[in-house]
Amino acid sequence: MTKRTNKEVLAKGIKFLSGSLPLVFIGPSVLFSAFNNREHPLYILVLSIGALFCLGAMFCIFYGLKLLTKALFDE
Repeated sequence: MTKRTNKEVLAKGIKFLSGSLPLVFIGPSVLFSAFNNREHPLYILVLSIGALFCLGAMFCIFYGLKLLTKALFDE
């Protein structure tokens, strides 16, 4: 008996990974911009937005990889 890949879960994992791709680049760029403008009154706001982008990217990557492994290796 051959195992089949769960295509719905695989597609969902790929969507999460593709959604994390922009966040991987936007988050560090926003953080870099925040650290270059420490005297600006919106420094804390821009810093927290950049941190949220980075955390969102990490979540999407880990959850997407979890779904991919579940689709490929679970029974």
